[in-house]
Amino acid sequence: MVFENDSKESLGIYDLDKGNSDIVFNVRPTDMTFIWNTGDRMLITIDKIPYELKRNQVIFLTEFHKIDQLEIETARMVRFNQPFYCIVNHDNEVGSKGFLFFGASGIPVITIEESLIREYEMSWENFISEMKESDILKKEMLQSVLKRMLILSARILRKSTNFHKLEKGQSDIVREFNYLVERHFAEHHDVAFYASRLNKSPKTLSNLFSIISDRAPLNIIHDRILIHARRQISYTNRSIKEIAYELGYEDLQAFSRFFKNKEGLSPIQYRERSGQAEA
Repeated sequence: MVFENDSKESLGIYDLDKGNSDIVFNVRPTDMTFIWNTGDRMLITIDKIPYELKRNQVIFLTEFHKIDQLEIETARMVRFNQPFYCIVNHDNEVGSKGFLFFGASGIPVITIEESLIREYEMSWENFISEMKESDILKKEMLQSVLKRMLILSARILRKSTNFHKLEKGQSDIVREFNYLVERHFAEHHDVAFYASRLNKSPKTLSNLFSIISDRAPLNIIHDRILIHARRQISYTNRSIKEIAYELGYEDLQAFSRFFKNKEGLSPIQYRERSGQAEA
């Protein structure tokens, strides 16, 4: 079931099974997606990294994630675009920017607690009910259901990670750092740039991240660069030199050393293993 209007606002809800799971691969610009596994097991490979979801686990993706493979029994998918609901502009409403979406720290997966399963079921039923309506407030009602699901999901993620150890102001700094890295990782590789944008010192950022993770801010920046490098090497025919330059490395050897140090293979070796030929 899909809502679309003349303003190119779009929200789709889908009951997935083995027969229609190809819908998942039809990602358009600015699409945000979350998939709720309702079967016993779901296998999804994203950017060549496999994830296994159990029943009532939910994974959150943006248009920038390349879904390679999907094996499901049953699942539910919500997909909306930025014109329908911009999580950046409405971050004060749901708190998902740099957390559920656009987070450089990794792909979020939550487990719906037993006590909240009925809440998600009711939201899904409300989606279906509102999709059948035709009045002028249909979009607003669909947005309210979407916001509820995102808020519930953000709460679960906070409880299941060390984010609950942070005060709200501190967690907002971490989320904003993740979002800034997602936007600027290709041009800025140093923690000092992000610290200055947040009006904090690099030491303050390091201290905050030490509370919630064993990954330092610099590790997050490097990991985000590596994700993009792997995507470009695996899925395009662009030369290694072009990829390096796009990622802010004017020196090809410096990029190759960085990549091999992180991946254990040179960029060319990685491409050969992925089945792409060097352009």
